[in-house]
Amino acid sequence: MNQYLNKIIQGDSLEILRQLPSNFVDAVITDPPYSSGGMTLSQKNQDPIKKYEQTNNKIVHRATFFGDNKDTRSWLHWCILWISEWHRILKPGGYFLMFSDWRQLPTATDALQMGELAWRGIVAWDKTEGSRAPHKGYFRHQCEYIVWGTKGGCPKAVHGGPWPGCYRFPIKQSDKFHLTGKPTPLMEKLVSIVPEGSIILDPFAGSGTTLVAAKNTGRQFIGIEKGKEYAAVAETRLSA
Repeated sequence: MNQYLNKIIQGDSLEILRQLPSNFVDAVITDPPYSSGGMTLSQKNQDPIKKYEQTNNKIVHRATFFGDNKDTRSWLHWCILWISEWHRILKPGGYFLMFSDWRQLPTATDALQMGELAWRGIVAWDKTEGSRAPHKGYFRHQCEYIVWGTKGGCPKAVHGGPWPGCYRFPIKQSDKFHLTGKPTPLMEKLVSIVPEGSIILDPFAGSGTTLVAAKNTGRQFIGIEKGKEYAAVAETRLSA
């Protein structure tokens, strides 16, 4: 199966996942579309560029992406489809880490359990005080979350741990290559849950930050990205 290793594969995640062998990867670490931007159906159906492009009152142009316009129940059904494939592909005891925001957090934890993974908890990502708030009456939308679990039992780590339950990393525009991209230093911390040489799968690779983090820290990786523009960005970053 070396044709899949240490590459970004452009295509539909579900179709490609079905080609991967069972009990193959050590961890799935991914940031799927949240489908949570907007409170009404018409707002959810907006192009992600309109929902996420503005940053601190400045327009930062990046490509759009797929899958961010589902309502809650269709998003849950969609998640269960690919989480069930991840369950098959993960090795026994393998890790599952999935980003979510506060709106989709309850549904994300349901999806993990419906995919027959063992839900282990939630990790917070503190984006620092630069995070936005709609107005002065709000608490800041300062945290996003990582829903995590394992395929069966959670074996003791011998290479490190225990891992923090909260990570604090700001978003830097110089390190952001996707409309909803995560900081590279954050992803380098997350991939460290498995030893060097382990295989990490990201089926929603976006601009490739999980893959870059894996490469930077001596892990192997498999990335899948549906959008041609972002797959090309990921390829360029990995080549660099």
